[in-house]
Amino acid sequence: MEKVLDENLIYEILSVVEEIPEGSVATYGQIARLIGRDRNARLVGKALGMAEFYGKYPCHRVVNHAGRLVPGWREQKDLLLAEGIGFKDEIHVDIKKYQWEC
Repeated sequence: MEKVLDENLIYEILSVVEEIPEGSVATYGQIARLIGRDRNARLVGKALGMAEFYGKYPCHRVVNHAGRLVPGWREQKDLLLAEGIGFKDEIHVDIKKYQWEC
């Protein structure tokens, strides 16, 4: 049986995502730390997978710790490029240059 995420937790995660400025990216782990759940990066990813049901959020600005894009989400790269975010290669954002400093 799959555990259902608490809606308050989802909104807490999405409120942080909403704060990521245009032209910057954040990591799943970074968001987890900001909500006081240091070791729950996967939880953040799961919540973001449901974000479309809660409104419009800039989830494209969230990448993994190495800057890798979400596998299978083709639009993510185009959205990031449109914001001026640079890449190290085809699937990795230059995380050192573009990571949100919050």
